[in-house]
Parts: sequence; structure tokens; C-alpha cells
Amino acid sequence: MNYRQIGSTDLKVSELSFGTWAIGGSWGSTKDEESLRGLDRAMDAGVNFFDTADVYGDGHAEELLAKATKGKHDEIHIATKFARAGDIHDPKTYSLESVSQYAENSLKRLGREQIDLFQIHCPPIEILRDGQVFEVLDRLKEQGKIRYYGVSVETVEEGLLCLENPNVSSLQVIFNLFRQKPATELFPAATEKNVGILARVPLASGLLTGKFKKNAEFEEDDHRNFNRDGQAFNVGETFAGLEFNKGVELANQLSWIAEGRGNMTQASLKWILEHEAVSSVIPGFKTVAQVEDNLQALNAASYSAEEMKKIEQFYKEEVAANIRGPY
Repeated sequence: MNYRQIGSTDLKVSELSFGTWAIGGSWGSTKDEESLRGLDRAMDAGVNFFDTADVYGDGHAEELLAKATKGKHDEIHIATKFARAGDIHDPKTYSLESVSQYAENSLKRLGREQIDLFQIHCPPIEILRDGQVFEVLDRLKEQGKIRYYGVSVETVEEGLLCLENPNVSSLQVIFNLFRQKPATELFPAATEKNVGILARVPLASGLLTGKFKKNAEFEEDDHRNFNRDGQAFNVGETFAGLEFNKGVELANQLSWIAEGRGNMTQASLKWILEHEAVSSVIPGFKTVAQVEDNLQALNAASYSAEEMKKIEQFYKEEVAANIRGPY
């Protein structure tokens, strides 16, 4: 396992880590026993960083992490997120009283005394422009409830706005073969400010595993069913903003990347790891087998300069115009 620094923090994290949205809920049926085995397998492989949120299964993902990391608080770092349990448009959601309560609730579920990285969970841009939430987070740092804070953003514009705050340590962004825009402007700006990048939705909700066929159906409680066109929240969080059947078609056109790299999953994650600005890529999982598959990306062959250029052209010519929602 290789480790990368999250910006200017002292958090040195595994370059391939894991998100816990899927094991918390909204990705179809899960089994806690299997989720815990997956977390254990990841840690056995050297993964020392996990991303979660208070709304993943209404706190269930945080509770699972508490069980898996008990007695390992010094060696396993956890990032969690807040705001979406309330009204994200209401300034009161970002008050000292509210944010302190979100932090206390997460700490209780996580069984910890301090949150390593506390992230605002995709707030509206007007909240970021106002900036008072950053002062609140500074207070929580002073109180010792959190070590560092960052922001999970939906757009490049939001990310650039966050970089104007000197105490933002990380940005979590949707970044994958179908969502390459952040690499052009946001990544260089973040690198210049020494701010870490966490790459989320790296497999475009499974499209980039290459396993889906057109018109595939998903379980009722899976967001790939109830949010496939942005009915419940930002359309970009599901299939990277692509219409599902178009995404399957585009993934098939990219299948060549798997040659010599195991499979599409491993090749897709490896492509993200080729970007030095990325502190960690955080795929999700529901089974031990998926953890194993993701981990193999670390052993995948690197991309040549010609391949990287070919992928960039494919994005510009075939993908970009099909992405829905602001990004």
C-alpha cells in the first residue's frame, strides 16, 4: 500500500481507501456481517482511511466503522460529513449550535473523542460564499472536537471558492473517467494551496466496472433506481450525471483500458491514481469480493502518455456533452 498526505495536514492516508455510503444504505440490500468483513479485509491490506457521513443509513455506516475500528483510533483515520440531515439551504444548519450537535452525534456513533476530518456535505454555493460555516469549524478545531475540516463539493466553481479559505484542508469531488473536468483547473489550484483531493464516485456508480447492460434494473431502495435522473438529489451523484443507457454505451467504448490491467474496475481506479493531486480515491463496496477487486487496482499497469491523451480526447468528444447537472 502506498500512502499520500492530505494537503498540509499530518494525515498520511492509503491512496486507495473506501467510502461507506453503500454499506450504510441507499445501494440496495446489505449484510452487516459482510460489511464488517470487508472493512477488516481493507485494513489488513493497509487501508487506514475511511470516508462516511451522518446520513449514510441515518448513521449506520458510522456505527459499523466504530465496530470495525475499535481500539485502532490512532492508526485508522475517519472522515465524516454533516449538514444533509438538516435543511442544507437554511443558514441555521451551519450555526455553531447545529454543527456542534452534528459533530457530537457523529463522535458518539463513531465511538471517538475527535473527528480526523469533518466535511461539509455538498452545501449550496451561497453557504460557501457567506463563509460563516468556516468560522464555526475553526471553533470546533479550537475545542478539539475535530482535527481538520474540508468540503464535499458538486462543482469546480464551489471547489475554487472553498480554496479561498486558508483553513480548508481537503476537497471531496466526483472524479472519474467520465468526470475529468476537475483535473483541468481545480486540481492545479488545490495543489498550489496544498489542499488534499478525495476522489469520490470513482466508478460512476458502477458504470465503470463494465458489468452493466442497457436497461438494467436496481432494487427499490438503491439510489441508482430512485435517483437515476436526479429525482432525489444532485443527478451527478448517480452514474456521474450520465443517462444510464448512454453510460453503458460509453463504458463499452472504454473497455480497451482493461487490457493488461485485470478488469475495468481496476483500470478505472488506476487512472485516477495516476493524478498526483489526488490524496486518496474512495470507492464503495458491499462485499469482501468488491474490496479485493478494488485493491487490485494498486497492482494494475500504469498508463502511457499516449493512453492518457486518448482518454482525455474521448472525454471531450464523447462524454462531456452528455453529462447532466452542474459540475
